[in-house]
Amino acid sequence: MPTPPRSPRPRPAGRPRPPQTGVRSARNVRNGRNARGGRDGRPRWGMRVATTLSVLVLGAGGIGHALVTSLDTGIDRVDPFKDMKNRPDAGHGMNILLVGTDGRDKITKEEREKYRLGGAPCRCTDTIMLVHISEDRERASVVSLPRDSYAELPSHTDGTTGDQHGPHPVKLNAAYSEGGPHLTVRTVESMTGVKIDHYLEIDFTSFMKTVDALGGVEICTAKPLKDSHTGLDLKAGTHELDGGQALQYVRSRYLDGSSDLGRMQRQQRFMAALVKQATSSGVLLNPVKLRGVTSTMLESVRADKGFGTEEMLTLGKAMRDFTPASSEFTSVPVITGGFPVKGIGSTLKWDPVKSKKLFRALREDKPLTPPSPEGPRGPQGPRQPPASMVEVSPQQIRVQVYNATLQDGLGQRVDGALRGTGFNTTRAPLNHTGPEAERTQVLFDPRWDRSAKSLAVALPGCELRPVPRQGATLKVMAGKDYETVRPVRAEDVHQGEFGAVTGDQVVCP
Repeated sequence: MPTPPRSPRPRPAGRPRPPQTGVRSARNVRNGRNARGGRDGRPRWGMRVATTLSVLVLGAGGIGHALVTSLDTGIDRVDPFKDMKNRPDAGHGMNILLVGTDGRDKITKEEREKYRLGGAPCRCTDTIMLVHISEDRERASVVSLPRDSYAELPSHTDGTTGDQHGPHPVKLNAAYSEGGPHLTVRTVESMTGVKIDHYLEIDFTSFMKTVDALGGVEICTAKPLKDSHTGLDLKAGTHELDGGQALQYVRSRYLDGSSDLGRMQRQQRFMAALVKQATSSGVLLNPVKLRGVTSTMLESVRADKGFGTEEMLTLGKAMRDFTPASSEFTSVPVITGGFPVKGIGSTLKWDPVKSKKLFRALREDKPLTPPSPEGPRGPQGPRQPPASMVEVSPQQIRVQVYNATLQDGLGQRVDGALRGTGFNTTRAPLNHTGPEAERTQVLFDPRWDRSAKSLAVALPGCELRPVPRQGATLKVMAGKDYETVRPVRAEDVHQGEFGAVTGDQVVCP
């Protein structure tokens, strides 16, 4: 069982099967660094790609054939699959490789200054994601492929210099720098064993416009978020972000010691929130407004020739009942501690066992998240009371409950209620031998104060009592004032074998 977080944290071949329309739902060139941004100093723009895909696909079914056809003609086409051989076998469902590049030609001077968008663009990928759409069109699985992943490029012709290169190790994002979309697809297929059906590429220019066209996106945070590198400055609570603020939110990686992990989690929350906004705001039902939003997104999109009008329409219609609960997010499991390579620097080496299981699940069209113990989370599932946002996931907090009253069974009730909202209780409450407690108390080691504060949110009116050297387990002394446990939920929810989360787990309560 993971130890509760302490405070402070130290930094240390062929086309895919056509969709079933009858179904209801559905990093830097090599290793560059500079003084500004970490790694290569450039921000991470990954969610703009997934943003475009989500709204594009979800909206296609509501626009109509004629309008989608007119939009299709504006998409810049590439051929990433030309002359490719020895490709993986096709699995079930549809696999889309989403690539984010560093284009910024249309960003104004004012926007560059306000949102800290300095520097020159590069011919490189900033984010690579593998999106799997299930065969029944009821689920979308988004897997982030870290840009610093250790990769071995096959023999190829350099897309910039024309030089011939033999196989050699690089960071994954260098595949695009050396060989463009074609080499990127070849490399990803070789590393994952997953056959790519479609390719989508977008720069971050249209990201802000897309968010603004949707009316903004609601984001929640349990703690203040401030990053001097991006200019992000949010207080704890709920915020409606416009396009520029959203860009700051998904870029930031200097908020705490979690670095790229924390940034990935924030990107997941943003993506889920955008799906929620697109599906609940009425945009998808208004052809005129939807066409404007989609036109904005497609200004900077490049796609393979096979992802055209019919594919967008069919997929969009099949996924018209898509909700945040229909999406799941994770990142490729990596080996702890980094993997230094001479001439390249520190890379991320994928965990050979866990990553193989992850990509096998995609090929076999299986969900990455464990089933919900309460049953379906979609529109037909049970309605859950809103949960309060806390900083530490309750699943990470070990709790021992004591009955500090003369009430029979109180310890069992409190233990069960805390376990019901996710806390890792001992399931064996004890009776307190001291005087009867009028007020419920939470006893905690000061090194685990963040966990204690999160537990206290679930016990309204309780008293926090520090006990030095108590250890990782928090103790709850259930007093006579106990009434109920308030449902809580953390921003860093990661459960199951692959650490995946569903969209409804990370949107605002």
